[in-house]
Amino acid sequence: MPLSPLLPLPRWDDATVAVAPPGSGAGHWAGAPSAVLDADGSYLLAYRMRAPLAAGRGLSVVLARSADGTTVHPVGEVTKDRFGAESLERPALVRTPEGRWRLYISCATTGSKHWWVDVLEAATPEELPVAPRRTVLPGDATHAVKDPVIVVDGGTWHLWASVHPLDVAGQEDRMTTEHYTSPDGLDWTHRGTALAGRAGRWDARGVRVSAVFRVDGRWSATYDGRASAGENWEERTGLAYGTADAADGFTPQGGEPVARSPHGPGGLRYLSAVGRPDGGYRLFYEATRADGAHELRTELLRPPVPAQQPVPAAGPDGTA
Repeated sequence: MPLSPLLPLPRWDDATVAVAPPGSGAGHWAGAPSAVLDADGSYLLAYRMRAPLAAGRGLSVVLARSADGTTVHPVGEVTKDRFGAESLERPALVRTPEGRWRLYISCATTGSKHWWVDVLEAATPEELPVAPRRTVLPGDATHAVKDPVIVVDGGTWHLWASVHPLDVAGQEDRMTTEHYTSPDGLDWTHRGTALAGRAGRWDARGVRVSAVFRVDGRWSATYDGRASAGENWEERTGLAYGTADAADGFTPQGGEPVARSPHGPGGLRYLSAVGRPDGGYRLFYEATRADGAHELRTELLRPPVPAQQPVPAAGPDGTA
């Protein structure tokens, strides 16, 4: 009987802290990671560092390398001033089919609830901080766009973004996940809503796809969800399934989150799941710790080992 597929879901107790927040207490965050497995088996990582609202919000995105996934060595940094932004949020680090590197950055418009996404491209991750920038998802007066998740499948680029309607003042935390496609990762076409909240459920107020992967040949995703505006910044992780052919729609599974922090309001969000050659995953995610700060955690999920079949006892003549 075939083994059940390994799902990239955090188990918490097996995780270690990869990056600590820049300070203690609520509002100090290290997280919103995007990770890629390099050709030599090491990890390339981009993550956001944040201070409390009055101390600068999302300060920078750090680029780092890690040989084992747990010990992280920064190799570059881009600050919010590089983009003329009030704050930065989740990046997406992508290696193109041609072997170049791109860093997609979520940028907040100063004095507004509006967000947009820029991209930097260079030959190496170390060169990304000084690469020219280009706006690829501008948003508009009625929608903020941020937190891209990108998968290149065949000749098509897929992007899932957190989109916030700006039509009602004070209600801008509402969010859906929208799906976009592109032939080159630069010019994107909106394909529709990929995931929306469920009325009366733990994810009613907003949902944000955090990672996309395949399970038994079908598109699947983890996502961040919250029930109310009061849970903003403390989303938990859910699981959603799509279909084998379509990447534009996901159906949430179950009535509760599949992963959460044991501390405070339980925030565990922005999961990045890196598939490994052995069939396992290296996970990176942002989670609430006991003092209310958010830390960047990582854990290794190994594929299950098939059970050994019992060997039949030999008969008197030595045959089984």
